[in-house]
Amino acid sequence: MNRKFLIVAAFGAALVTGAAGCNKDAAPAEGAAKPAEGAAKVDGEKPAEGAAPVEGGAKPEGGDKPAEGGAKPEGGDKPAEGGAKPEGGDKPAAGGDKSAEGGDKAPGDKAAEKPPEAKPAEEGKKPPEGEEKPAEGGDKPADPAAAAKAAPEEEAEQPENKDPLAAPPSVTAPPASAMKTASGLASKIIKEGKSERLPTADDTVRVHYTGWTTDGKMFDSSIPRGEPTTFPLNGVIAGWTEGVQLMKVGEKRRFWIPEGLAYQGRPGAPAGMLVFDVELLDILEKPKAPPDVAQAPADAERTSSGLASKVLKAGTGQKRPAATDTVQVHYSGWTTDGKMFDSSVSRGEPAMFPLNRVIPGWTEAVGLMVEGEKRRLWIPEELAYKGRPGAPAGMLVFDVELLKVMGPR
Repeated sequence: MNRKFLIVAAFGAALVTGAAGCNKDAAPAEGAAKPAEGAAKVDGEKPAEGAAPVEGGAKPEGGDKPAEGGAKPEGGDKPAEGGAKPEGGDKPAAGGDKSAEGGDKAPGDKAAEKPPEAKPAEEGKKPPEGEEKPAEGGDKPADPAAAAKAAPEEEAEQPENKDPLAAPPSVTAPPASAMKTASGLASKIIKEGKSERLPTADDTVRVHYTGWTTDGKMFDSSIPRGEPTTFPLNGVIAGWTEGVQLMKVGEKRRFWIPEGLAYQGRPGAPAGMLVFDVELLDILEKPKAPPDVAQAPADAERTSSGLASKVLKAGTGQKRPAATDTVQVHYSGWTTDGKMFDSSVSRGEPAMFPLNRVIPGWTEAVGLMVEGEKRRLWIPEELAYKGRPGAPAGMLVFDVELLKVMGPR
């Protein structure tokens, strides 16, 4: 899957000097400006160094209606005292025996029979005394407690897709159960984390992720590439920077990121609200500035060019690279105030580049090293970016580990 729209552009490739400089395997180019957030990736390849995901049922109305004919008779339920009297007085209907008031009825006297009690509306229960009687032929007033009990619960969410690349059922909008922040970011935990540790904006994280537009179209995923993505949280789109800081290691969460926290209408980038499933695999420890970052110590080796260096770990190989060789390295770089401006260690991927395509201080210093060696370099500005606008200024300090000499390319 094309990672064109992944979320970042860190500093990778700060040292490489020409067009042949840095791709996935390149170190920072000489004077190369920091790529724009959301820089394009090489199709089908692992992300370019420093590249990470882009900056890139209804409640019944009023209760049940009484059964037809079940309305309460006018005048109430209580029969007249002593039973219903025939019209015109107390005398029983002709042909019947007069019964004493309150006594037994004469046999066969229909008129004198006590009328049957009127049945209340459906369910056979008489309405509580004092309750407002419904209008004749109308609906019975709803009992709020009963209505709430009878009301169906919120419609259950659809089950998750087993295919991690398939758009989730809620891709069009966050469900009511989603958590929302003041910025407009919505999220929902899909799998609980196994750690209490949360990343900060300054941390580098390793994640698996998949992203969709709200029409269900997947535009990027680390899963088909078969390897997680690593990136600094302060180098991604705002929705990722905010959202991933809410996560614990091991947690998987779905994010609904509004356009204002995503690409903000940037041409060529996915438009509108975006939906991401993100699994936080690890928080990488950020390389710390060395204690001697301000200046080279007295025991550092110095060359006639002004380069200073010190071996931190002895190498295991014998071969030193030539200027035309391509090398594989891990590195981190700081300005003399201790601010880190680039690191392959933070990205979790080593860099590869030809030694004749980097700043002079690198060409000279790495040429002194053997495979397996780790060395700290103090590179004066004239061997680094020479005051070039947009590049780190002044003397620069690098920790470099030479992993492999690849030979000429």
